[in-house]
Amino acid sequence: MSIFSMKQSDTRIKPPLIRCRWKGWLLPGFMLVWLLTSCDSPVAPTVDGQQTDGVLISAGPFIMGSDKVDTTDKQKEYGLVKPLFLDEHPAHEVVLPAYYIDPYEVTNARYKAFVRATGHGEPFNWTQNGYNLIEARLRASDLKTLRWIATEYFQFDIDTRRAGKAKLLQLMRADRAQKDRLPVTDVSWFDASAYCQWAGKRLPSEAEWEKAARGTDGREFPWGNDWDTGKTNVGDDADWENGIAPVGSYPKNKSPYGVYDMAGNVWEWTADWYKPYPGSDYTSKDFGETHKVIRGGGGGVGHYSLSFFFRSAMRGNAPPDTLSGDVGFRCAWDAPTNSK
Repeated sequence: MSIFSMKQSDTRIKPPLIRCRWKGWLLPGFMLVWLLTSCDSPVAPTVDGQQTDGVLISAGPFIMGSDKVDTTDKQKEYGLVKPLFLDEHPAHEVVLPAYYIDPYEVTNARYKAFVRATGHGEPFNWTQNGYNLIEARLRASDLKTLRWIATEYFQFDIDTRRAGKAKLLQLMRADRAQKDRLPVTDVSWFDASAYCQWAGKRLPSEAEWEKAARGTDGREFPWGNDWDTGKTNVGDDADWENGIAPVGSYPKNKSPYGVYDMAGNVWEWTADWYKPYPGSDYTSKDFGETHKVIRGGGGGVGHYSLSFFFRSAMRGNAPPDTLSGDVGFRCAWDAPTNSK
């Protein structure tokens, strides 16, 4: 499956040296540009706690892929062009050294630290939902401007014409705090790689991602073999904006190693190109060095087919410059050689 949204060029692989950001549209008096511009001082390329809060995935073998066959013509039922299961063939043993992986998808808050430290471009959706607005500048804005911002960016379910400045600031602060915990999306493979490099990490390989999700017993989903809509975000909870939940909102959506949200919420970039497994006789026009593997399933796949897309062995793919509202990532890094 390929996911297509907006695309960008590869020029964002390397963060610009200039630390100032200019985003958005002009309000009367150039107010919005002022609200969205910041020239933060550079900080060290670390993210608090990340280097020590990873989950250790022990060295050793696991079964990657599957030998499943679409015996009930689910491909036709789901209306998919790509045959089901065939790019997962054959199930095969892979031996990996020990490594660490983030327990959760990288959040907006983590990614914001990277953006402000390096000047790297912001995700497009931040310019649409008010997340990139600066608190101090909002506090200094007049009531008319705040009411306009509340209507155009935050779309609060209140009559903003009657709301005072204190109330609007409180609502904006709470909204942005909630978005802090959402997985960052609208990031390309290049953006994700740049973040991981800045944090002293890397994107997980496809094999590393799958082992962290399903363990060594070949299970279908991180929690076991039975599909259970109560254990993951299936996109029908009205509390979640755009169907995406804050990381860790589903404690039962946990792999045998204790890695969360690997079935659903958002797809995740991996390091690898989309290629056939050793011994596979399946061919695809997307194989080669044009599409990167994405894993885990996201909200845009169709509610009726979630049990297929959320499987730990399922392989998605997308061009590396893809920007999508349901594609994010997590990082991995090598464990010391004496780790087991």
